[in-house]
Amino acid sequence: MIRKGDKRDIPPLLTLWLESTIFAHPFIEERYWYESEPLVRDVYLPPAQTWVWDEEGVLQGFVSVMDDRFVGALFVAPGKIGQGIGRALLTHVCERYPDLSLEVYQKNTRAVNFYHAQGFRIEDSAWQDETRQPTWIMRWLGDQKQ
Repeated sequence: MIRKGDKRDIPPLLTLWLESTIFAHPFIEERYWYESEPLVRDVYLPPAQTWVWDEEGVLQGFVSVMDDRFVGALFVAPGKIGQGIGRALLTHVCERYPDLSLEVYQKNTRAVNFYHAQGFRIEDSAWQDETRQPTWIMRWLGDQKQ
């Protein structure tokens, strides 16, 4: 069910990203995500290494790694959360990259707890001016994974 993403996946990836990110971040105005879509489409997705969870031609999740070290996106369709898709996608990239980091909103406790359970540890905090929200910088090192 996991396969390498390609250019044909970008339109459904954007739809999944928008639905999932609005669901996961109720503390941020939806307008921000709609305004961010061109940036995701034109700047972040094209150079990233992306893998998708494909169920009979329907994308139910994806993970994107930027610069061989940064998990820029991990999203699962809201109706599929808790079914192991996110864990499988994250495990897939952890098997390919020995040192990964990511940034997650502190208020997104579901994601923070998920990443912690997968072996990521908080290393720092940051502030996003655009959303006016604090984030955690989390890191995973291959030899720490259990």
